[in-house]
Amino acid sequence: MTLTLTSLKNIPLIRRDDNLADVILNSCSDIQDNDIFVLAQKIVSKAEGRMVNLSDVQASAKAIELANKTEKDARLVELMLQESNEVVRFRKGVIVVEHKLGFICANAGIDHSNVLGDGDNKDVVLLLPKNPDNSAKQIRDEIKKRTNKNIGVMIIDSHGRAWRNGTVGVCIGLSGIPAVIDERGWKDLFGYTLQATIVGVADELAAAASLVMGQAAEGTPIVHVRGFPFPLGEGSLQELIRPKELDMFR
Repeated sequence: MTLTLTSLKNIPLIRRDDNLADVILNSCSDIQDNDIFVLAQKIVSKAEGRMVNLSDVQASAKAIELANKTEKDARLVELMLQESNEVVRFRKGVIVVEHKLGFICANAGIDHSNVLGDGDNKDVVLLLPKNPDNSAKQIRDEIKKRTNKNIGVMIIDSHGRAWRNGTVGVCIGLSGIPAVIDERGWKDLFGYTLQATIVGVADELAAAASLVMGQAAEGTPIVHVRGFPFPLGEGSLQELIRPKELDMFR
C-alpha cells in the first residue's frame, strides 16, 4: 500500500465568502476518483465568516466569574460558553468544554493564530464552522460536479489530549469518507478473530494531514490525499464521538 499526502501550493489568504472548491481546483489539476482533500478548519471558518471581534462581545456574569478563575479575557470566555454545551474542566489558562458539535476540546476551539490575514485588529478570533459535515459536503459536491470524480473532503483541527502531551490533527467534519472502520470479525495473522477493533480512520488520516500542513507559517492549509486504503463512503462526525454515557472519564 502507498499513501501519498501532498500539500497544495499557492493557496491565497482565505477571506469571507471565498469559494474553497475554486481554491482547490485552481491549485490541483490532477484529481482522480477516490482522492481526498483535507482542509484546515481555519480556512473553512474564514470562508464562512466565523470571525468575531471581541470588542463586540458583552461578557455575562458567568463568563466574568470563570474568567477570573482562569485568568482569561471575559469576552473570550463568553464566546466559549456560547459555543459549548457545558464546561467539563478548567484551570488557569485553559477551559475544557463539550462543544456544541459534540466533542471535548480546549477553549471551544476558538483560535487567534493565523487569523490576522483578515485585518489588523488583535481582538479578532475565529470560531469553528457551525456544521463542518455540511461544509465538507458542499465543497465535495461542487468538486464532484465540476470534475465528475468521486472524491472525499475532510475538515480537521488540532486538539490536545487528556493523557498525552502535544496536539494532533483530528477530524471535525467529513463527506464521502468513512469515519470509522469496524474490523470486528476480521482475522489477524494467526487466525484470531478480532473482537473489539474499531479504527478511527478519519482521525488517523487527519493526524497525517496535519503533519504535512504544519501549525505555523507554512501557508499550506489543504492536503491532497491519494491511496486511502479503504473504499470511500458516507461518514459523519458523530461516528467519531463516544456517547456521554459510555465516557468513563467524565
